[in-house]
Amino acid sequence: MTATRTGTVTMIDDVPNLVLTRTFGSPAEAVWQTFTESDRLRDWIGYWEGDPTMGRVSFFMTAEADDPEPSQYTILECDRPRRFAGNTDAEGTGAGWHLWFELDETAGVTTLTFGQRLSPGADVGSIGPGWEYYLDRAMAAHEGQDVSAIVWDDYYPGLRDEYAALAP
Repeated sequence: MTATRTGTVTMIDDVPNLVLTRTFGSPAEAVWQTFTESDRLRDWIGYWEGDPTMGRVSFFMTAEADDPEPSQYTILECDRPRRFAGNTDAEGTGAGWHLWFELDETAGVTTLTFGQRLSPGADVGSIGPGWEYYLDRAMAAHEGQDVSAIVWDDYYPGLRDEYAALAP
């Protein structure tokens, strides 16, 4: 498989955001579950622990390591099943990411718009291919397909230069 770039860099409130979209042939509630329920996230990227009603959870990105250190994730907005936004302490480094997604359903088909706010100097050449990879894994998991068929080497370094050219 050859991956293609679907993302763009868009200014939102005068801040650059990497924005990607995917279309699911399912109602928004089903897509919401794929992106927010710990057991469903486990199928394609990782899982969280904690009490989200307290506004904070620990996220374990198991897609990249079997025994990862948790990142702390602060939930800023949760409007089920339309919008979610939060900040994460990227891998315990203090270099946080602001991630968000919106779901728009029409006639049982849901469009996911996913974004990451880009901080100055962000490596869009690796961030973009990474989200392409994970969103394709999310789609595969949502559709009951084998996520291991989505191979990182199809995304990186192949999409690196296209995404690096989008850097603000």
